[in-house]
Amino acid sequence: MRKTPFIESRLATTLTVPPRRDAAPLAQKVDALELRLVGWWVRHGVTLLRLALGLIFVWFGAQKFFPGLSSAEALATRTISVLTFGLVPPQVSLPVLATWECLIGLGLLTGRFMRVTLVLLFAQMAGTFLPLVFFPTETFKFVPLVPNLEGQYILKNLILIAGGLVVGATMRGARMMESAEQDAARDTLRPAASLRT
Repeated sequence: MRKTPFIESRLATTLTVPPRRDAAPLAQKVDALELRLVGWWVRHGVTLLRLALGLIFVWFGAQKFFPGLSSAEALATRTISVLTFGLVPPQVSLPVLATWECLIGLGLLTGRFMRVTLVLLFAQMAGTFLPLVFFPTETFKFVPLVPNLEGQYILKNLILIAGGLVVGATMRGARMMESAEQDAARDTLRPAASLRT
């Protein structure tokens, strides 16, 4: 993974949790626990996000290999039919879409070919919003404010896009990091905790 100092310095999230030296012992223990938790989140959060995204794409994509199994199948194939002016029938578009989603998922799960994986992810995500435009009466109870279940299924993809942006940024060198203040706070709280045990 190539580190880009400019991107890293601009996009890095600095977590600052100053120690409360004058706090009660219980508050100090809570602070120490919080520092440990935040440190763990910083070290593993993006990896877990990448793996969760990959699992979702493989899980939902694999269902589309079996006609009639995916609840998004009909809407997806009709959208592709409209996009291709009826030239691509469902029996072709569904396995192509299933393969596309599974490739995205496998790329995210393995962490390999991430540039291609993210391009496929963002292109696929752009396509998922088209039913809101093509079939508004089927995706909303009241256009455009109250989506029905299908519309909610589509709108949740905003979270997948945001997750893809975070994973993409870290793949290009940005990273979350603990601050020096947090390290100092941990060092300050650790001796105090060991004295009590």
